[in-house]
Amino acid sequence: MIVDYLKLAVNNLIKRKLRSWLTLIGIFIGIATVVSLIGLGEGLRNAISSQFNVLGTDIITIQASGVQYGPPGTGVINPLKKEYVDKIQNVKGVDFAINRMIKTTKMEYNDRVFMDAIGSMPDGEDRREVEKRLSLKAEQGRLLKDGDKGKVTLGNNFLKSDAFGKPVKLGDNVLLQGKPFEVIGIAEKTGSFSADMVVLMNEQDLRDLYDDKDSVSIIVVKVEEGADMEAIKEDIEKILRKERNVEKGEEDFTVEISLNAIKTLESTLFAVQLFVYIIAGISLVVGGIGIMNTMFTAVVERTKEIGIMKSIGARNSDIFTLFLVESGLLGSVGGLVGALAGVIMAKGLAFVGAMQLGSELISANIPWWLFTGALLFSFIVGCVAGITPALGAATLHPVDALSKK
Repeated sequence: MIVDYLKLAVNNLIKRKLRSWLTLIGIFIGIATVVSLIGLGEGLRNAISSQFNVLGTDIITIQASGVQYGPPGTGVINPLKKEYVDKIQNVKGVDFAINRMIKTTKMEYNDRVFMDAIGSMPDGEDRREVEKRLSLKAEQGRLLKDGDKGKVTLGNNFLKSDAFGKPVKLGDNVLLQGKPFEVIGIAEKTGSFSADMVVLMNEQDLRDLYDDKDSVSIIVVKVEEGADMEAIKEDIEKILRKERNVEKGEEDFTVEISLNAIKTLESTLFAVQLFVYIIAGISLVVGGIGIMNTMFTAVVERTKEIGIMKSIGARNSDIFTLFLVESGLLGSVGGLVGALAGVIMAKGLAFVGAMQLGSELISANIPWWLFTGALLFSFIVGCVAGITPALGAATLHPVDALSKK
C-alpha cells in the first residue's frame, strides 16, 4: 500500500516540476546550511579541544602573567624561574613538575626565513613524560636523547611544509637564530598543531641559544590519582606568591587546572554552535513554509480530483495519507540533496581555509548523527508542514469537490 502512495506522490510532484523544484530548493538550502555550519563547528571544536586534551585532565599548568602574543611566557615582565619547580614538586599530592622553555625563533632553510615555535626537552624521566604527553614518536630518524647537542627534532608538518620552498629532510642543517642545528628526526603526526609545527631541542641548547640561564615559559604539574586538585592549586599559589613577593589578588602568574580550562572552552564553543543552530533552524522553518504553501496550492488545484477519488471509494484517511506522503517526500528528497551538498560545502570550505591560513584548526567533522539527523529532521519538517493541507484535502465533501471548476 505504501508503495502505491509513493508512486502516486512521485507522479503528482513530477506533474508540478517547477513548483516542486522551488520547494526542494528551500529545504535544500536549509539542510545544506545546517550540515555545513555544524560540520565546520564540530571540526573547530574537536581541533581546539585536542590542543587542550593533549595534556590530560590531571594536569595543572603555571604561567607568568603578561602580554601573550606568542608562545606561553612571551612578553612577560617577570618570567617564572627554574628554581620554582623543586618547591612545587614537594607539594603534597604532586606527582611531578616539569618546566619547559618555549620561544619564537627565526628559522632559516633553503635561503628562506620562517618564524616558528621552539620548545625545550628536559632530561631523564621528565623527557619520557613529555614525549608521552605529547604523543611524540619518530617517523623518520629518532627523537632527542640526553646529551644531544646541536641537534633538533622537527614536527611532522615540516615534511610537507612549503614555508621553505621544499620539505626539510633528515640530516639537513637548519639555522635557528643564525646557528646551525642538525635535523636528527621528524616526529609522527599527532593532530595537534602545537606539536606538529614545532622545533624541539634539548633544554641546555635552548638556554645557550638565548643566553637564558633560569627563566621558564611554563611549568606543567601532574597530580597524583585521587588528589584534591583545588587544594594543590591553592598550595602552589601560596608558594609562588611568597617566591614572587606578591599579595593575594595581585598575582603576576596564573595557575590553571586543565579540566577547568577544557570545560570553559567547551562552554564557549557550545554557545557559538547554539547560534549556528538558531540560524540553521530559521532556514528550515522557511523551507517548511515553502512545503506548506506548495501542498495548499496542490489541494486547491486538485479539488476536483479529490472529489473523484472520494466518489469511487477513497476514504478520508487515504486522501490524508497521500498528501502527507507527498509533503514528506518533498522534505526527504530536499534533505538528502541538502545533506550531501552540506558535506561537500563543509569539506571544501575547510580545505580552502586550511590552505589559506595554514592551520589545522580549520577542519570539518561530519558525525553520523549529523547526517542521519538532518535527513530525519527534513522528513519531519515535510510531514509537519503537510499535515494541515492534508487534513484540508481529506475533509473535502465529494459533492462540493466535484462542483468546483
